[in-house]
Amino acid sequence: MQGVGFRPFVFRLATQLGLAGFVKNTARGLTIEVEGPASTTQLFLRRLQEEKPPLSLIRSIQTASLDPAGFTSFQIESSADEGEISAHVLPDVALCLECLKDIQNPADRRYRYPFTNCTHCGPRYSIIEALPYDRGHTTMKSFSMCGACRTEYEDPSNRRFHAQPNACPACGPQLELRDARGDFISMGDEALLKTAETLRAGRIVAMKGLGGVHLLVDARNQDAVIRLRERKGREEKPLALMCSSLEMAKELCEVSPLEGELLSSMAAPIVLLKRKGKAKIAEAVAPMNPRLGIMLAYTPLHALLLTELNFPVVATSGNRSDEPICIDNDETVERLRAVADVFLLHNRPIVRQVDDSVVRVVAGRGLVIRRSRGYAPSPIMVGAKNPPLLAVGGHMKNTVAVTVEDAVFLSQHIGDLDSKESVIAFERTGTSLMELYGIKPVTVVSDLHPDYFSTQFARRFPAPHVQVQHHHAHIVSCMAENGLDGEVLGVAWDGTGLGTDGTIWGGEFLLSSSESFKRVGHVRPFRLPGGDKAAQEPRRAAAGLLFEMLGENEFSKSDFFKKDRFSKPERDVIKNMLAKGLHSPFTSSMGRLFDAVASLIGVRQIAHYEGQAAMELEYAQEGHSTDKAYRFDVAEGVFNWELLIRGILDDVQAATPTGLISAKFHNTLVEVLVDMAKRVGVNRVVLSGGCFQNAILTERAVARLREEGFKPFWHEVIPPNDGGLALGQAVVASRQMATRQMAGQQRKGAI
Repeated sequence: MQGVGFRPFVFRLATQLGLAGFVKNTARGLTIEVEGPASTTQLFLRRLQEEKPPLSLIRSIQTASLDPAGFTSFQIESSADEGEISAHVLPDVALCLECLKDIQNPADRRYRYPFTNCTHCGPRYSIIEALPYDRGHTTMKSFSMCGACRTEYEDPSNRRFHAQPNACPACGPQLELRDARGDFISMGDEALLKTAETLRAGRIVAMKGLGGVHLLVDARNQDAVIRLRERKGREEKPLALMCSSLEMAKELCEVSPLEGELLSSMAAPIVLLKRKGKAKIAEAVAPMNPRLGIMLAYTPLHALLLTELNFPVVATSGNRSDEPICIDNDETVERLRAVADVFLLHNRPIVRQVDDSVVRVVAGRGLVIRRSRGYAPSPIMVGAKNPPLLAVGGHMKNTVAVTVEDAVFLSQHIGDLDSKESVIAFERTGTSLMELYGIKPVTVVSDLHPDYFSTQFARRFPAPHVQVQHHHAHIVSCMAENGLDGEVLGVAWDGTGLGTDGTIWGGEFLLSSSESFKRVGHVRPFRLPGGDKAAQEPRRAAAGLLFEMLGENEFSKSDFFKKDRFSKPERDVIKNMLAKGLHSPFTSSMGRLFDAVASLIGVRQIAHYEGQAAMELEYAQEGHSTDKAYRFDVAEGVFNWELLIRGILDDVQAATPTGLISAKFHNTLVEVLVDMAKRVGVNRVVLSGGCFQNAILTERAVARLREEGFKPFWHEVIPPNDGGLALGQAVVASRQMATRQMAGQQRKGAI
């Protein structure tokens, strides 16, 4: 892992032990030669592993004994570019405590300098252009170190020894403040202070940070937050908050010890927390949502600004809805001039956009929901050596991946591929990963769905094209993260994914290996009037469900249309679509079953962002603890939801509290899962797909599976949603290629 201060550590250790030789970065990793008595070199090797820098990762150590070369001292040599690339790039990491003290100390020459860093913190992935990781391969190459910084850089006792982004006010990047026209206002610390004044006045700021731009506004100011939503085009989806300290976060939310560790970690993600009733936050930040997404100030710039303000700010991605975050100064002003009132920018270029990661605590550990800053592109080690592949993920929450030997490097979050800007970011990210690791893919891997832009891109790519079924990729991504080989029962529950039979899957039980799968169970299919539109309108999923359950005549006379869910013209259209099967595909989607139930019990009829109905259904049960479940039926691998729905409708008729209905619904799904596991009889059960972002569903499923003697596996650092698809695609394709190669060799041997 390059960029963690490993060479300075090696230098200090070798010098302390009186060993001579050298250390240098190469494209493949780190090369060390030490010369001295055998007992001392063995001690060096042991301490190398025991005392390594906290951010470092040692994949393997290969040693060899050489004849003495006559070294007289120990040196850090210039990096070597030759050889295949297999070294790892460290993710961007949060400001360390030592650097925080520097910028707070009036006697320090970096006092209030917003680009302070050392070998323990600061930018890595967002600024690197090529491996090995040296200043000349980063966007810091245009900033020549002053004498004082050069002295630190060359001093083995200094924590900035060989810190590649090292800089200070005299030689490093600088802030500048512009207005909405892009005209200059001020520079340096004055720009930061004017930005604070702007936020206090209730205005909107676009601020360029580590991996892109944030849109900032006073989180206490309802009018300002509403104005930001209107300009950004983000109707109800929760907005992330940034706090200056863990103490400020605890004033707003309940923070468990584990949640506190996640907030304060070097990854510094957004953590989803339960808000306190008296939290002084504008309601428009997270309408009708008992959770707040909070992160701590993770760069010197954020820390200085938040300390100056002493109140929490909204810190949402610097983009319009459905677009990637901005990273270039001029592009930022151009794209966001109708959103932000002022622009706080800087002149350190960003190579690639890196959005904030999102985590929530599920079943006693962190679950990454959006994997980006602080996590990407850390590798997932998959055991076997893989051919060089490019996996292009799905259409929503897109990420891409490349394979390098026994590692899969999964990109940062790119987003939904619905806009020109997102498509450009997708193509740029794939190209960047391939160039960074110097690979020319022998195969490109995509989803089965022909209409995904990622699939269309793969078809045009100049390499053989392999397609992997959506839910198989979900299961294998979780298997890869947990280091599983062999056969498992995969439970893949999500919104939509094209099945091998051409229908929309989403509530699947797959007898799966890393190479192949067999569909052994699924949710009973029902129609979705309007197709994709049903994902935005839970009422449509409910209509399709009831039509399947009641039949055309009973459905038309049901109470469903008497509760103002549809206007009279909409009613007629929906009935006609379902009766004639027009633009009403069948689905086995668990995500759409969640939507249908949310509609039937009055939680949500129209969704303003993906997963809103399911999220509100999960939150509705808080305070309604029960072990009760509805009756259900599983026959020949098909979960027939009819008994469940009839039980829910009876409870609605009896005016049962919505939260209690939700709790019983979740309990029923868990019992269905356990029942199916018993029927299949495979001990290892893998949970993946967007539905397992639901903490209550996942925690109950894990607990019940363990009670029944099964071994459940679920996600932690790889998202269960479509953000993990590229990892699964890469592993499946690699395993299939290895099997074909082995079969070919066996046939050749037989001949």
